[in-house]
Amino acid sequence: MIPQVAEWLWAEWACHKGRTLNMVADRLAARAASGGPEHTFVVLNDERPVATASFVAADLACRPDLTPWLAGVFVHLDHRGRGHAARLVRRVEEAARAAETETLWLYTPDAQGLYAKLGWETVGPETDYGMPVTLMRRRLNRSRDC
Repeated sequence: MIPQVAEWLWAEWACHKGRTLNMVADRLAARAASGGPEHTFVVLNDERPVATASFVAADLACRPDLTPWLAGVFVHLDHRGRGHAARLVRRVEEAARAAETETLWLYTPDAQGLYAKLGWETVGPETDYGMPVTLMRRRLNRSRDC
């Protein structure tokens, strides 16, 4: 699945940031092999990938102070409108909770509405390689006062 998912992520975002298709594929392969906290999740339809999202340590170059991130939420055009993005977001949130994450971050140029419906809150504007994006967060594993 790595070649297909890498192609989607490269075409959607990474090629505009000076990354090569091989760089994206290598990062996905390392994530799959590491067994560490970073994960990429894929939705399959008839054993073919149709959507993906990742739980990563870093995603927005101008905000190295924030970690971890929901990143690379992508649903193939032919499979949109079926709830795949929401399911993937929830799956990444589960992985973040399992890692005892208190706050999960994301940035988006145009999908603020989707994330807001899923409980994410807008933090403010940022830029990614000169393009305006919206920084959002999801608070997880809130500690309770006794």
